Amino acid sequence: KSLNSMFLWYRTSALTMVYLSDVPPSSKPGALARSAWNTRGWTLPEFLTPKVIRFYQSDWTPYLNDRSSNHKQSVAIMQELEDATGIDAQTLVAFRPGMINAREKLQWASTRVTTVEEDIAYSLFGIFGVQLPIMYGEKKQKALGRLLQEIIAESGDITVLDWVGTSS
Repeated sequence: KSLNSMFLWYRTSALTMVYLSDVPPSSKPGALARSAWNTRGWTLPEFLTPKVIRFYQSDWTPYLNDRSSNHKQSVAIMQELEDATGIDAQTLVAFRPGMINAREKLQWASTRVTTVEEDIAYSLFGIFGVQLPIMYGEKKQKALGRLLQEIIAESGDITVLDWVGTSS
């Protein structure tokens, strides 16, 4: 139940704080892009969903010494995330869940990693605005299959099955 609620928690939060444990103090631009945080499956909804987000280096100082109240308003930080993720900065700032551009959303997650294999699918539920049962132990392929089935059922878009490239 809590996994299906995570998207809503991030969306309605007053502030999402991201602690970058592997980004040292006084880091230069590019450290966020190289951070392990930027490769994890669950961080996709974590940075897309909130309206207000702040990134902190390992000593809890603001990333790039940007002391603004919302790093989604930082052109430099959003450009770095765009370059690292392939998600355009405007989408990063004004993301809306749903089935529009489903194939592109799946591509955003395709190179991300999760500790539990099913989480690669579960982390996308909120991004697509779907609520499906969480069934740990079903394996990644089955979880992704259920998600794809729901995307096609709701959107009618079978192009999500037209995949070329490597997956996570």
